[in-house]
Formats: sequence, C-alpha cells, structure tokens
Amino acid sequence: MNIENTKAQMRKGILELCILSILDQTPKYSSDILDHLKNSKLLVVEGTLYPLLTRLKNGGLLDYNWEESKSGPPRKYYTITEKGQSFLEELNQSWKELSKAVITLTKK
Repeated sequence: MNIENTKAQMRKGILELCILSILDQTPKYSSDILDHLKNSKLLVVEGTLYPLLTRLKNGGLLDYNWEESKSGPPRKYYTITEKGQSFLEELNQSWKELSKAVITLTKK
C-alpha cells in the first residue's frame, strides 16, 4: 500500500467542505482559494481545484462573477450560494460526527 495515495484520498474527501468554508465569508479568486488551502497545509494543485469548482458551480453550490483586474485580464470570483450555505451546514455537521468517531476509534 502506498501511504501517499491514501493521504491524497483523505484530502480529496474533505475538499468540498474546505472550499465552501473558505468561500463562506467573502468571494474569492481561485488563486486565493489555493493560498488558503496551502496555508492550512492542505496541498492542492490547480488541476484538482478547477474541476471541483466547476462541479460545485454546476451543482448550484457556487456562483461566480467576473471582475476587472488591475494587473491583467478579468478574474473569476467565486461565491457560495444559498444552496451552498445549506450544504455547508450539513457537511459541517457530518464532519463533526465523523471526526468524533475517528478520534474515539483511534484514541489509545
């Protein structure tokens, strides 16, 4: 078994929760989202982020708007929708239950 593969799968499993949480307060540009993830030690590459943002947008959980940039082409800023807010609340509840169960099971 490859430990790195297992760790990557664990990170992928919680990315929706993390991305929606990042966007919960203010709209963000994709590189801002990546910075938040990296600063939290959750290493994610653009090739993982963009398809997930598209999937969340297509699911009605995110929306975006274009804003002019002072240093180049317009930028796409993502925002969480009302449906996304409800989904985030459910994910947070599930995460609390799951993390509590894992802590209980792995406590020595």
